[in-house]
Parts: sequence; structure tokens; C-alpha cells
Amino acid sequence: MIKTKVLVTGANGQLGQCIKELSKTIIDIDFIFKSSKTLDITKKPDLKKLFETEAFTHCVNCAAYTAVDKAEQEANKAYNVNCVGVKNIAELCSVNNITLIHISTDFVFNGLGYKPYKETDEAMPISVYGKTKLEGEQVVKMHLNQYFVIRTSWLFSEYNNNFVKTMLKLSKDRDELSVVNDQIGSPTYALDLARSIVNIIENNNTNYGIYHYSNTGVASWYDFAKAIFELKNVAIKVQPIATENYPTPAKRPHYSVLNKEKIKNTISIAIPYWRDSLKECLDKVV
Repeated sequence: MIKTKVLVTGANGQLGQCIKELSKTIIDIDFIFKSSKTLDITKKPDLKKLFETEAFTHCVNCAAYTAVDKAEQEANKAYNVNCVGVKNIAELCSVNNITLIHISTDFVFNGLGYKPYKETDEAMPISVYGKTKLEGEQVVKMHLNQYFVIRTSWLFSEYNNNFVKTMLKLSKDRDELSVVNDQIGSPTYALDLARSIVNIIENNNTNYGIYHYSNTGVASWYDFAKAIFELKNVAIKVQPIATENYPTPAKRPHYSVLNKEKIKNTISIAIPYWRDSLKECLDKVV
């Protein structure tokens, strides 16, 4: 029997670190973690050498250019990582018969909808970041049959910079914060997503395709901030503001709630409510 061996790219990101945390308790799968410093996915010869040296059964691609606002000025950089790098991985996975689990985003939608987006809904990104991530998805579908593309949203965790840690940091110096209340989505605990990815690998799932995964429930960024402070017992005033009063270089989808029925039914996983997962996360954040 072939030993399950998993390459995780972008291993120093939130999701990569959560998979690393889970891997410590998994004895029957070999994980190899590569950060952008140890593996540049835009350099195909380096990737090719690694794929030829190691007999991977799966690759989880967490590597991405995710600086949404900077991408507006650095379109080439974003395209290089989110499309060219993904094409390199997809081609090598195809040649080596490796299952690819590729992480995508709610930013592939324009946010003009009013009900949770299904995998079959038309993707119409409104930012450079969203466009490059959609092109990455298309490249995967073009070059590979054995793939899972998982779109997720509003990732948070105890690792790296994210909304939860930013809010807690800001609350140390301020008595009041203004947070956007007209962008609606679902906060997602990276550890919950990591658990679902490991589930796919452990069960050698072959129900390939595009999937949506975020925690259940719906919130605005304002709701999210209020919950963080409430659960952490931080006394601070939070003011709701409109997006137009907080301009950013990149447009954000106003509504990007993802419909999770497909992943729940096909992969049989329970998806926690975002507030419950936020509490689990906050218990680990000092």
C-alpha cells in the first residue's frame, strides 16, 4: 500500500500552520511543509525537482499572494503567485498523479448577490486579487482531473496577522474603534478548514471539484469585532461605519456568504458556528 505523503505549500501562512499543528497527532500520513522561503512555487525547476524526489500522493496549496489592496499596484506579483505558480503545481500534479487541494477565496464573486453563493454561481471578481485567484482556479481545472478547489472566506486564527489579532492589538491603545458594518460574510477559523482538508486526505476522498467552506453563520466586520471584544472581555466602544467612509484601494464584495451544502453532503463534515470557533481561537490568543 502506498504511504500517504502530503506536500503543504505556503506553510507559514495561517492555514499552513494549522495543518502543521494537526499533523503532530497524525501518525499514518507524512507531511512535508514548505514556506515561500523554502519553496517558490513560481520557479518550476525547483518544484519539479521536489516532486521527482518525493513520492507525494497529495499537495495542499496554501501558497498565495493575499495582500488584497497591494495587489492593485502589484498585479504582476499577484498574477505570478496566484496563477503562474498554481499552473506549475497543477501541471506537476498531473504528471505525477497527485491529488491537488487548492485554496481559493470568496473574492471570486462580485458581492452583489443576496443569498449564499453556490459553487455553480457565476464568478465575477471586482479586484485584482479576486481576478488572479479565479484564474488560478481555471488553471487547476484546465490541467488536472484530481483536484479539490476550496473557496473560503475571512480566515482567522492564532497565527500571523488577521482581523482577530489586529482588533486585539488596536484595542490596547484605543478606547473606540470604527468598523465596517455593510460587508457581510462568514468568519472562518483556519483550524476548522485544516481539519476538513485533513479529512479529505485521510479518507482518500475522490469526489473532486470546487467546494465552498466557511464557518456557519453570517456576520459583518462590525459584528465580528463586537464578538471578539465580548468574548475576550475587552471594554471598548465599537462604532459601525459604511464602506464608503473607509475607502480602500481594492473593492470588497458587499456580500460574500458561501453556501456549504455541497461540502457538507459530499464530504460529510460538520461545520462549526463561527462564534464557537472564535471562542476556541481566542482561548489560545494571549
